[in-house]
Parts: sequence; C-alpha cells; structure tokens
Amino acid sequence: MRTDLGWRRFYAAGWLATAGVATVTFVLWRAHVREVEQRAEEAERTRDEVARRRAVEERLHIARELHDSLTHSISVINVQVGVAAHLTRKRGEEPAAALLAIQEASTDAARELRSTLDTLRRDDDGSGAGLDRLPALVDRARSSGLPITVTVEGTPRPLPPDVDQTAYRVVQEALTNVGRHAGAATARVWLRYGAGLLKVQVDDDGAAPQQPPVPGHGLIGMRERVAALGGNLRTGPRETAGFSVVAELPTGPAGGPPAKARP
Repeated sequence: MRTDLGWRRFYAAGWLATAGVATVTFVLWRAHVREVEQRAEEAERTRDEVARRRAVEERLHIARELHDSLTHSISVINVQVGVAAHLTRKRGEEPAAALLAIQEASTDAARELRSTLDTLRRDDDGSGAGLDRLPALVDRARSSGLPITVTVEGTPRPLPPDVDQTAYRVVQEALTNVGRHAGAATARVWLRYGAGLLKVQVDDDGAAPQQPPVPGHGLIGMRERVAALGGNLRTGPRETAGFSVVAELPTGPAGGPPAKARP
C-alpha cells in the first residue's frame, strides 16, 4: 500500500512539474511573441516616419521651386500693371478694363500662390481656395468680358476641404479655358448639391471644335484632382455649340447644418 501511495505521489509530482514547465514555457513564448510584435510595430512606425519626412522634404522643395520661379514674376507683373494704371489715371484717363483685369488677376494669383506654398509647408492640406471664393472668380471673369451666370440647385452645405477646393479649381480651370479658346461666348456654372454628391458643371456656347480636345495640363490636372476624391470628370464638345465640363464629387453624408447660400 505504501508503495502504491508513493508511486501516486511520484506521478502527481511529475504532472505538477510538467504543468509548471508548460506554464513557464507558455509565458516565455507569449513574451517572445509580444517582443516580436513590438519590434514589427516599431519598424512600421520607423518606415512611416521616414516616408513622412521624405514627403515633407519634397513639399518643401516644391514650395521653394514655386517661390523662386513664380512669385517674383507674378509680383513684377502686378507692379508693372499697377504703374501703368497709375500713369493712365495721372493723365486724366481711365485705365482699360483689360489692364484692371490683369492687375486683379495677378493679385489673386499671388494670393493663391502664397496659400499653396503655405499648404505645401504644412503636413495637412486643410486650407486653400474653396467655393466661398467663387463670386470673386466670377466677377473677375465678367470684368474681362466673359458673361457668366451661376445657378445653385439643392441646399448648399459645408463640404470637406478637399472637395471644396477641387470644386473651385474645376470651375476656375473651366472658365479659364472658355476665355482662352471659346472666343466670343457666354458661360454658365451649375452647382448641384445632392445626397452625398456635388455636381459641378460649366458650359459655354463658344466656337469649340466638334471633337475631343488634346488634353493639356489644365484638363489633366482637373481629372487627377477629381479622380483622387473618387469622383468622375467628363469633358467634351456640346451637341449644339461650345464645350462642357462636368465633375461629380462625392461629399459623404448629406447631413449637418446647411451652409450659407452663395450669391
């Protein structure tokens, strides 16, 4: 009996030792797994930080190049036009509308360039021209001789900053192309606020060729901006006359307080 009891005690001690060894082994294995995971997370953070730092350096490089190549030239244009307008008024004459339009456009271009440079120098892209500047853009185009009507359908509401900027840039580029290529024309701008979608359309009735245009930097830039937001851009001649640009931009949920209607 004592022999059987001893063997049972021996077996129990063996199982207890085995359980203890297994527990210690499991704890050590878990610690090793956590260490490996921490190393992987640290390596991922390091890669992200390196990529972010490189992106910041590239933005700073672009900002410096833009500043050196454009800011000075635009400032010179603005100063020269201002001097010409001043001398014209000094002679008792009113400056030509085209001269005043150039002065206003150069001032606005310098302001937008500074805003772009500030954006490039920051990590986020939360500022820039948006649809709140559409009235000034339309007034400037009208002063250069382009008749424009603006129609807003739906309830205007606050838009994500990237959508707001892209919508403004689409209208800006479309009106610029009308002024350059359409000749004597009128233009019409539509903003249609739908459920989770903003539709931007710019039509003109000028003498556009009845064939798809050769894509320039402006059209390519518009397409890239819209595509980056998951939207859709259609451009081409209209059935009757002129040219049409239509951008559909996803805006997310349509809820939230409505924005103030723009004039």
